[in-house]
Amino acid sequence: MPRAPTGRDFYVATSEEIRDGRTTDVYFLRTLDILKKAGKDRTRVVAEVTAGTLPNGWPWGILCGVEEAVHLLAGKAVSLWSLPEGSLFPARTARGIPVPVMILEGAYGDWAVYETPVLGLICQASGIATKASRIRKLAAGKQLLSFGVRRMHPGIAPLIERSAYVAGADAITTPLGAELFGAPAVGTMPHALVIVMGGPREAFAAVHKFLEEKVPRIALVDTYYDEKTEALLAVEAIPDLTGVRLDTPASRRGNFPAIVREVRWELDLRGHKDVQIFVSGSVDEKTIPALVEAGVDG
Repeated sequence: MPRAPTGRDFYVATSEEIRDGRTTDVYFLRTLDILKKAGKDRTRVVAEVTAGTLPNGWPWGILCGVEEAVHLLAGKAVSLWSLPEGSLFPARTARGIPVPVMILEGAYGDWAVYETPVLGLICQASGIATKASRIRKLAAGKQLLSFGVRRMHPGIAPLIERSAYVAGADAITTPLGAELFGAPAVGTMPHALVIVMGGPREAFAAVHKFLEEKVPRIALVDTYYDEKTEALLAVEAIPDLTGVRLDTPASRRGNFPAIVREVRWELDLRGHKDVQIFVSGSVDEKTIPALVEAGVDG
């Protein structure tokens, strides 16, 4: 097992460690040492940042992470040109030439140790933004909420949410993200609330009674019973219900679009056409078109 660090609770680099070059690949440090001894560290170089290829043959990507790269290089003797944050770019031109999204120029010794973190900042954020943008496009105007940080290291939660927001997500879920870049933080309710309260009726009643009035009431409706049953329990318990969320476990999923249609039909039949339907859980590019066609609102 790796040795436990001293004075560090989480395996996340600090801003100072990144700026000090401690997250670079060690061969850059060795290269810099060689260049200095050879009298070549002041050689001016121009570096183009390109994608080369994109995953799964995607025709375009979304550039993100530019702001962090600028912060990292601020005060350094290096010139930086970049496409604007959030730009759509192809990996290559029609003639097969890689498209630069960022260009760095300066004496190599002044910024050699930042190649690794600059690429990391751009690649990580752009990957998230590109995927979020593809989902945004498929969602066809429906509400899109970034709900992915619970599956990722919390140290990069703000990065994930900002990248998704740049790419077109309507809202995020964490208070920190909302504080850092002004995106609305939204959320419905977890299965834990239903379990701790003793069942969906009790949970929905508690939401109606105790949740702040300014927070839209969106009930999670698949904890103990089927989605249709819990959706009807929700509209009975919460008069000002905004919507219901279906997060059906894989073992009960069946035909998810069919479940959406059934819930929609039951709600409409009882006069609740204004109650929206949100879906989550294994929602991806393959499943979104059918869910949109089935009538989801987000």
